[in-house]
Parts: sequence; C-alpha cells; structure tokens
Amino acid sequence: MSRPRRVCCIGDVHGYISKLQNLWKNLETHIGPSDFNSAIIIFLGDYCDRGPNTREVIDFLISLPTKYPNQKHVFLSGNHDLGFAAFVGVLPEPGGGLGFKEGWKQYEQNEEREGWFKGDGYEKMHLQGRRWGGKITVKFNAAKGTEYKGSIYDAAPTFESYGVAHGSADLVKAVPDHHKKFLADMLWVHEEDEVCVETNDGIKHCKLIAVHAGLERGKKVGEQLELLKAKDTRVPKVEALSGRKNVWDIPEELTEKPTIVVSGHHGKLHIDGLRLIIDENGGLESNPVAAIMLPSMKIVRDIDNLVK
Repeated sequence: MSRPRRVCCIGDVHGYISKLQNLWKNLETHIGPSDFNSAIIIFLGDYCDRGPNTREVIDFLISLPTKYPNQKHVFLSGNHDLGFAAFVGVLPEPGGGLGFKEGWKQYEQNEEREGWFKGDGYEKMHLQGRRWGGKITVKFNAAKGTEYKGSIYDAAPTFESYGVAHGSADLVKAVPDHHKKFLADMLWVHEEDEVCVETNDGIKHCKLIAVHAGLERGKKVGEQLELLKAKDTRVPKVEALSGRKNVWDIPEELTEKPTIVVSGHHGKLHIDGLRLIIDENGGLESNPVAAIMLPSMKIVRDIDNLVK
C-alpha cells in the first residue's frame, strides 16, 4: 500500500514573515525533503493585519508554487483577507443585480463606532472592506486586552507594509496586480476526499473540510459548502470565515462519516477528535505560528528548534 500523502495545515500568520519562514523550515526538517516536496499544504487564512509584514507574507505565499512545484498549495481566505480583498475591489460582484450597499443595512448601527471607510470608492465596497479600512473610534479592544491598530481589523500595519497611511484609498493603487490576483483567487472552503489520520484505533481514512472559522451548526452542510464555493458576496458577514461559538463544533451531520474539519481564526489550539483549530498566534507578536501535520497529528511551531 502506498504511504498516505502528507497534509500540513498552517494556522493564521497575520503579517509575521519571520515566523512563517521559521515554521516553513521546521516543517521541511520534520517531514523530510521528499515527503515535504509532495505534501498538500493548506493555509488556513489570515495572512494580513496586526503583524508588520503583510506584503512580504503574500510575496512568500505567491512564490511557493514555483519553488515547490510538486506540492499542492491551498490558500483559504480568512475574515481579515476578505476585508483586504473587499477594500482593493477584487471580490466577485453580488448576484441578482444587487450592489454591496444592500449588505450595509443590517449592521449600520455599528457604522459610527467602527468608523467605516468613507473615502474614494466606498459606495461600491463590500461591508467588510469598509470596516477593514475604517478608523475605529474606540482605541482599546477589551476582549483581547490590546490597542486597536487603525480599524476593528487592526489593518493599519497592512496599509503601512505597502507604504500607505492607514485608511487611505491609495492602497488600491499601491497593492501590485499579482497580490490582487492572490486575494481574488483565495478559496472560502477546500475539501480533500482522502486524508489519513493516526488514532488510537489505527489509521483512519477521512474526508477533510478546511474553512477559516468553521461550519455553522443547524444549517445543512451541503448548502453551506455550495455558498462558500460560489463566494456568495451578497452575504455581508460570512459566518464560516468570521463566526465564533456558532462554528466551533463539527456539524452533527458530518459525524456520520469520519470528517476532519480544520480551521484557524479562534486564537487557540484546540484538538477534539477530528475538529482541529490551529491558531496559536491570534496576531500577537509573542505567540507562535503553528501547523498540524497529518496523518501524525503532530503540531509544529515556528519556535521549535528543529533546523540543524
């Protein structure tokens, strides 16, 4: 029997290029060059914001298919990346002749506090782009115990990494076309049909669903996957990319056949059976960037001293 293909799922990077580079070296060392060079690498989203090097992180990600042509690379969109993509105008248009404006109404009570973007081009912008590039009026994020960096998304470091002041419409011109293409091409969900996992009862053959925050409970999984694959931008807040408690668990209907649901987003490392949440960093400089390897279920971090 051929050995199962290695799968690496990499948690939120949030603009920390040196953490990403160190993690990448550690993965290569731990897995060994031949298995690493043929691995499936799934990035779980949130490449931008909070850390100082968003531009370099995206350059690194874009370079991987050329440097590692036999790997399979999957770049999921996180909620932060969705905001970035929305601001620079690369999200697909909402269907049904509706503009993005329709999606603002549901949340307009938050506009003043969150200081939504009102500069050039805002009239045709998805809600999350306006929130991402806005200027939040509250300075302290009580939930996280940190100061906001520019907007509710902490997007100021991303603007600065492209040489632009936070909240400036000049970012649209400053982001190069190949970065816009990367943002436009990000997936909202990814599925693999045959992934192996080591368990106490031996090797288990599973389906894998990778999505930045998770799948909503109480909604049919098939319908959720369809809307995520279609990148349905009529939705002003995509729960699978930004939800919290409502996407924490594996939906019950997926427990009938072994299905791994892997996400980042939550600022935690949480492994409960086949529910894998890999986000130790949470955008904080003091925290590591982590990845999980399958089938071994081993966690590798940028701070591990693996490189000889």
